[in-house]
Formats: sequence, C-alpha cells, structure tokens
Amino acid sequence: MTMFERLADLEAELDRLEATLPELYAGGDQRAAADAGRRASELRPVVEAYRTHRERTQALADAREMLEAERDGDMREFLRDEVVAQERAIEALEAELKELLIPKDPNDGRNVIVEIRGAEGGDEANIWAGDLYRMYERYAEGRRWKLEILSSQASDMGGFRDVTFVVKGADAWARLKHEAGPHRVQRVPATESQGRIHTSAATVAVLPEAEEIDVHVDPNDLEIDVYRSSGPGGQSVNTTDSAVRITHRPTGLVVTCQDEKSQLQNKDKAMRILRARLLQIEEEKRQAELSDARRSQVKGGGRSEKIRTYNFKENRVTDHRIGLTLHSLDAVLAGDLDPIVDALVQAERAEQLAAEG
Repeated sequence: MTMFERLADLEAELDRLEATLPELYAGGDQRAAADAGRRASELRPVVEAYRTHRERTQALADAREMLEAERDGDMREFLRDEVVAQERAIEALEAELKELLIPKDPNDGRNVIVEIRGAEGGDEANIWAGDLYRMYERYAEGRRWKLEILSSQASDMGGFRDVTFVVKGADAWARLKHEAGPHRVQRVPATESQGRIHTSAATVAVLPEAEEIDVHVDPNDLEIDVYRSSGPGGQSVNTTDSAVRITHRPTGLVVTCQDEKSQLQNKDKAMRILRARLLQIEEEKRQAELSDARRSQVKGGGRSEKIRTYNFKENRVTDHRIGLTLHSLDAVLAGDLDPIVDALVQAERAEQLAAEG
C-alpha cells in the first residue's frame, strides 16, 4: 500500500468516526465514545495535511497547464514562480505527512505515574532517589505540569526508600516515558568520611495513569487491609487506621498508601496506582506477550544495568542509550532535562521513520 492509499483510508476512517460519534455519546457507552474521540483527534491533523496536499497538487497541475498554454512573457514568469512555490509546499507537506503517519503512542495525552526506588547503594541510594524526585519536581514546575505525591516511604538518612507520584500535563507521557530504568550516580556521599567516590543507583518506573473506563477492577478481586500509618504525618500517625494496603488477587499486585490522614484518600490513591499497573499489564499482553515491562524498566537496579549515569566530580550526565554526554549535571538536577529529553524524542522519531521507510 502506498502512502497516499493509506492516507485515503485514514480519511475514510475519520469520516466514519465523525458520523458515528454523536450516536456513541448519546448511547452512553463511555469507553467506546472515548476511544472513538481519541482516535478522531489523532486522525484530524493527518487528514487535514492530506487534504491540503491534495489541494496543492491540484493547484500545481493547474499552474503547469496554464504555463504550457501561456504566451505572455510576464505571465509565464509569474506562473513559473507559482509552479516552484507549489512544488516546495508539496515537498514540505510530504515530509510532514511521513512524520504524521508514524504510529502514535496510545498513551500520549495521559497523565503519568512515576515510581522511584532506592536500589543498590543502601542509604546513599535512597538519598539519590530523593534527588531524582526533586529533579522531576523542578522539571514539572518548569513545564507547568501539576505533580501530586501518591505514596512515599521516607529514608532515615534522607531521601526516599520509594516515592510514587502522578504528573499531569498534555505532553507529560511523551516527555517522561524515556526516564524509565536504572539511574546510576557517582559521587562522594555525605556519609563518607574519607572522600571516596561511591556508585549507587535508584530505579525509575514510568506508567500511564489509567482512567476507570480503561480498566475494570472487580471489587471481589480486591483484598483491602487497613492499618496504622508510620513515619511523618502529624497527629493522626499511629493513632488511626488510615493506611491502606490493596492486594489484587488475580495478579498478586500489592499497593500501599499511608501519606494521607484519611483512609478514603489513601484508598483512592492506591486504586489509581493499581489501575495504572493493571493497564500496563493489559498493554503488554497486546504487545507480543512481553514479560512484565515494569520489571524490565527497573531491572535489578545494579550498576551494570543503567540508562543514565550522573557523575558529580566531572559535572557530567551520560545517557547510555543514545550516547549523549552533557557537562551540565548541576543544571539537569535543577530541572533542565529538555536537552536530554529532546535528544531521546528525536532518536525515537528517527528510528520510527526508518522502520516506516
């Protein structure tokens, strides 16, 4: 199938979706209506560019026909300029269409749930997990995303044993999905008395947040336990059974939340995390029966398994997947992640274009 045959099919698909959307909304099938609306939104930019290309192609054919018939010198010069302009516009549109035809990530536009855990390195790994959290917090602030902590377990020496938070923003998934994996740090820990450089790591998992209509959770499949929370949290800590642990029996997934003073709020946050993990499992089954992607993201957190290294002595950050090295660690930890994220997005796009080509 040629590119333009494919575009014609997509135009016909958009026409059908726009004709049936009112019926879906009126019928009350929220999931079908949401899926159809999302698909129509994906198709509109492609189809609009295709229609513009078709108009430009017709305009080029008309200009060439007029040029062939025209005898007046000034008019011929004008028409020659028109032919060149239309050819350039068509060339640019075809390049745009090739990019628009790259398959869209089904999670684009979703909010993002990020989990950071201290891995290899003991207390220093937990401190590093806290540093990574603050890096993403500052990055979110710079892009005017909203960030909300869902669950956290503070470390005695600072940082977090684990912290889970949601990032809300239209392009949050597109720009954060590449952060998944082990992040290695090389520096002199605050606890090191002899100034020796230590290597430790924290793992980052990135999940799309699922809506209730995306994942059906049978209440009968849940085992919900409540218990007294521990750690920082004000007067209610250790006095009320506000902490919640939810076990999803079919999958064995366990989620705990104790940050809020209200049991209801903790349960709501735990369910958000659970739905995100269940959505990921569903998507993995659709994508060639891959093993647990969250496990592949975080792997073992060992020093040899890393996506990025942060070296404090050299003020260096290296992303090992694309071979990018920046000597601006201080800026990156202050939230200036765009140079790395932009490079990762461009690498992904180049790989997709090569595959489509």
